[in-house]
Amino acid sequence: MRFFGCTDMGRVRKDNQDTFDCREIPGLGAVLVVCDGMGGAQAGSVASTTAVNAFYHALEDSFSEGIPAKADEREEDLARACRIANMRVYDLARDNWAYDGMGTTLVAALVLPDVAHVVNVGDSRCYLLSNGMIRQVTVDHSLVQLLVDRGEITPEEAQHHPKKNLITRAVGVDLDVDCDILRVELGQGDRLLLCSDGLTNVLSNETIAEESRKEPDLERLGHRLMDMTLERGAPDNVTVVLAEI
Repeated sequence: MRFFGCTDMGRVRKDNQDTFDCREIPGLGAVLVVCDGMGGAQAGSVASTTAVNAFYHALEDSFSEGIPAKADEREEDLARACRIANMRVYDLARDNWAYDGMGTTLVAALVLPDVAHVVNVGDSRCYLLSNGMIRQVTVDHSLVQLLVDRGEITPEEAQHHPKKNLITRAVGVDLDVDCDILRVELGQGDRLLLCSDGLTNVLSNETIAEESRKEPDLERLGHRLMDMTLERGAPDNVTVVLAEI
């Protein structure tokens, strides 16, 4: 398994509130996570960094005696790690007035040779790139997604909606957090993409899939997606994390 990640503050923002990490599980797979912070320049980056670190430390504790053989137990470990990350950010915001109201998205994947377990809060996304096609694995926790689900706007209208950045769930905002847990079957050559909305607000799914089809090297693909986003103005922070089976 190969994996790669990169992040950039973009062409407009003066700081980067995104945080990511990729860690190998020797002989088994990898854990990937992307967080997109909110709450002002300093608070946003504190929220995302705190969430990433707390999430990983919680998983390390859960996996100290090995990764569970049962898929349901692995997914409960991911949900527990997300809840712990939520509490760390929430407590930090409560104890420091400068961080009041901060929060972050979180999308993470435990990637094994035949399956990925994904946890998601907010509008950072996970995609499956397989056989030249792209499929969005996660569902955004956002206002515009609610409007799409209700049939009030189309997905195309959602892409340019003035309130498309309003999310309905975030890590660290409330005492408890509700996360989605998803399972993705994987085959040889499949790729997972985890990213902040700074990428998907600029590049379409079709563009991402086309670039993946053209580029056999994972690291070059990651750099290419980043470069294309920057070339097109990148109004937000951009984070790209990829894994390939």
